[in-house]
Amino acid sequence: MNFVNKKNVKLNRLQILILYFFIFAFIGWCMETLYAIYNLGFFVKRGFLYGPLCPIYGFGAVIMITFLGKYKRNSIKLFLYASILFSLFEYIAGFALDALFSARWWDYTDEFFNLNGRISIFYSFVWGIISLLFINFIYPFFKKHINVLISKIPYIYSTLIINILTLILIFDFSFSCVKYLT
Repeated sequence: MNFVNKKNVKLNRLQILILYFFIFAFIGWCMETLYAIYNLGFFVKRGFLYGPLCPIYGFGAVIMITFLGKYKRNSIKLFLYASILFSLFEYIAGFALDALFSARWWDYTDEFFNLNGRISIFYSFVWGIISLLFINFIYPFFKKHINVLISKIPYIYSTLIINILTLILIFDFSFSCVKYLT
């Protein structure tokens, strides 16, 4: 019988991506919240979920890590592909939220060259710039520090944290769906 020493076991790619999803969904929620406080002067709950996560940022980070990282050395391709990919992603997410819950979490109707208020040329450009910054600076910074942190946490605790966060997200998503459907 072959026993694996749990101290040498590392998180797999999916577990790492789930961890990045949570990190960047939380950072996205913080950015959205700070932006709203700056614009309105007071705290406003941001996003779809009850908890402090904006899943669109988590999914965006995972999409960039998974599909756009290979264009790190070609800024023009990275910018163009990211602009197109995230405009499509933002449009589909906006359409789905509107279709399922009859609600809009963002509206670009007043923006120049928008499509049904779900995307605009300005934000397509912004997604391209954000992707350049993310792939070249933000992700490498977080990757370096997360790898150090993960190496210090025993595998069993790392997987437990990921599983608990995932379970909390499932409950939060379920309760949020009920809230917006009723």
